[in-house]
Amino acid sequence: MTARFLERALRGALGDPHLSVLNTSAIDGGCINHAVRLETTQGEFFAKWNAEGPGDLFVCEAAGLEALAGAGSSVVIPRVIVAEGPRDGDPAFLILEYLAPSGFRGGENDEQLGRGLAAIHRHTAATFGFPGVSYCESTRQDNRACASWVEFYRERRLRPLLAALGATGVLSVADQGLYERLFTRLPDLLSASSPPALIHGDLWSGNVMNTARGPALVDPACAFAAREMDFGISTLFGGFSERAFAAYEEASPLPAGWLERNPLYQLYHLLNHAVLFGGRYADDARRIASRFVGG
Repeated sequence: MTARFLERALRGALGDPHLSVLNTSAIDGGCINHAVRLETTQGEFFAKWNAEGPGDLFVCEAAGLEALAGAGSSVVIPRVIVAEGPRDGDPAFLILEYLAPSGFRGGENDEQLGRGLAAIHRHTAATFGFPGVSYCESTRQDNRACASWVEFYRERRLRPLLAALGATGVLSVADQGLYERLFTRLPDLLSASSPPALIHGDLWSGNVMNTARGPALVDPACAFAAREMDFGISTLFGGFSERAFAAYEEASPLPAGWLERNPLYQLYHLLNHAVLFGGRYADDARRIASRFVGG
C-alpha cells in the first residue's frame, strides 16, 4: 500500500504512533514525481516520492524550502514535515503541509508575490553558493562557495551543463569554442556589484501556487546568487505578471541593465533543458551565446 511508508514517516515526525492515513488522492507533483494529498487523523498533508530519481533529491528540496521560509517573506512556503532518502525498499519522499489551492489570481496576490520575492532576495550570505547541493529538475547543482559571482555562474552552473552536453555529442568543437569565448567575456557582461542573495532558482509558473493563504513557492533550487538569476526562467517560461514585477521593482529596484543581461541567465535553463529533454534548446542557447560574443 502506497500510504504505508508515508504513514510510518508521519507517525515518527509528528510523534503520534496512532496516526492513520484515512484517504489518499493523486494530485500534480511535477514532471517526474508521484504526488498525493494525504487525509489523516492529524490533518491533511502533501506527499511526493520517486523511486528512480537521485536519492537525496527531496532532502535537498526540504533544505531549500526551509531556507526560503527562514527569509521571513510574505510569500507562503509550505512547512516541511519530513524528508528521507530511499531506505529498506521504500523510495525517497517528501511530506509537506497541505496548501489548499485558490482559484483567485492576480491583484493583491501578484503584488504579494513580487514584494515577497524581494524580501527573499534581501536575505544574503558572505559568499556565492549554498550549504549543500540543490537540484533544478533532476540536475544536481554544485553549490560549493565562490567569492566571485562570475566564477560561481561559470564553474558551478554553466560549465557542468556544457560538459554533460559534450559527453552526449550535442556540442560541436565550434560550440565549445563559442562558449569558451563567452566565458572570457562574462566579467564584463555580468554585474560585479551583485551581492549573494537567496534565490528560488527555478522560478517559473509551475512552481508558483495560488493558495487560500496567498501566493506560495514550491520546488526550489536554492543558492545564494545574483538575484537577477531568478528572472532568467521566469522571463523564459513564465511565472511573473507585470503587476508582480512592478511590486518587486517598487520594493527592490533591479540594477540598471538587468534586462540586457537577462538572456545570460536564460542560458542556464536552456542548457539544462537541452541536457534533460533534448530538442531545440541547445540551438536557442547557442543563439544567446553568439549574440554576446558577436559571432
